[in-house]
Amino acid sequence: MLVDSHCHLDFPEFQEDFEAVLARAEETGVKTMMTICTHVTKFDQVHAIAKAHDNIFCTVGIHPHNADSEPEVTVDQLVQWASDPKVVGFGETGLDYFYEHSPREIQQRQFRTHIEAARKLDLPVIVHTRDAEEDTLAIIEEEYNKAPFRGLIHCFSASDAFAQRVVSMGFYISISGIVTFKKAEELREAIKNVPVDRLLVETDAPYLAPIPKRGKRNEPAYTAFTAAKVAEIKGLSEEEFAKQSTDNYFTLFSKAKRG
Repeated sequence: MLVDSHCHLDFPEFQEDFEAVLARAEETGVKTMMTICTHVTKFDQVHAIAKAHDNIFCTVGIHPHNADSEPEVTVDQLVQWASDPKVVGFGETGLDYFYEHSPREIQQRQFRTHIEAARKLDLPVIVHTRDAEEDTLAIIEEEYNKAPFRGLIHCFSASDAFAQRVVSMGFYISISGIVTFKKAEELREAIKNVPVDRLLVETDAPYLAPIPKRGKRNEPAYTAFTAAKVAEIKGLSEEEFAKQSTDNYFTLFSKAKRG
């Protein structure tokens, strides 16, 4: 059994063959999926997918790309949305200085809002960080020192030092198909130093399809390729890592119920 801990099943890329996508995931052993909210204005669509399927959970939040274009949410609004049984975390939130579709100060403010909501309900916050390692870490450490909270660095591609510092605060690290890319040697080296009980796998579908599907639309079934590569890096059988990463998901996202 595997869990795709981060995908975007509400995106238009899945409209035409949604049921076939879910069937292929089942066939490859991906028994649980978490569809991630990027716009609170589209939360109802994300939530509807999770409500309609026992093995799909969801989050609520605003992607840093959308921090300026979406309504600025309050802690209380996020907490209210997350009171539903199928909403098991907050995000994705965080900082993206690569594209800077939203001003940095708004990204940072919304990041802190998501963290406070995560504290209030003791649910994990799903963190996106790109070209913003220093500021991401500074906010996480500052907020954690105020009061601890649980979290996950999704689609991890930061440094080994970053990984070690967030793991020391109890965070988990989620690995995407990037780990299979030829030029991702630094990422593979960093994964060697992350305890196996802190690792999850994801697709970030429809993006970042792993080798041998690179260049195609990604989908939850392809979690298996990423998990196989991480198992190889950690010196585990695919079955051992599948069990461990699944257990890790349900430990971190403790509101999610095993099927």
